Amino acid sequence: MTHEDRGHYAGKHPSDRKADPKLIEALEKRSHEGKLSCAGAFEVAKKIGVSPGEVGFTADFLEMSIVKCQLGLFGYRPHKKIIKPAETVSKDLQRAIQELTSDGRIACKDAWAVAEKLKLKKMDISSACEALKIKITPCQLGAF
Repeated sequence: MTHEDRGHYAGKHPSDRKADPKLIEALEKRSHEGKLSCAGAFEVAKKIGVSPGEVGFTADFLEMSIVKCQLGLFGYRPHKKIIKPAETVSKDLQRAIQELTSDGRIACKDAWAVAEKLKLKKMDISSACEALKIKITPCQLGAF
């Protein structure tokens, strides 16, 4: 999605797809000024018992911006992202990331799995990916 599309998130989806009213209510309670944090989105997904992707769709349906990516990749003002390349990346971390990398990309879900497996912060993984020139995509919420 480009910056020209900002605020037209529902247009990414088929016009006949409808959002779950229970999920709409939960997101409206959790959001603030049309913004929903990544962490908040995951909390709602867990509480309601739906996939992060369904929460992302519903946020799009409601034209909510998802902010403060837990990997530090988007939603931080005044800068887009807050993550910087790691100065060094351990061999174990590099190996764990590269095992899940295809075509220079690792899925957000897989980056989270590496963080959990190695007991690291999610932003440590994205910082290592920045240093290794590995893109993190797709987002579990569908933001990128």
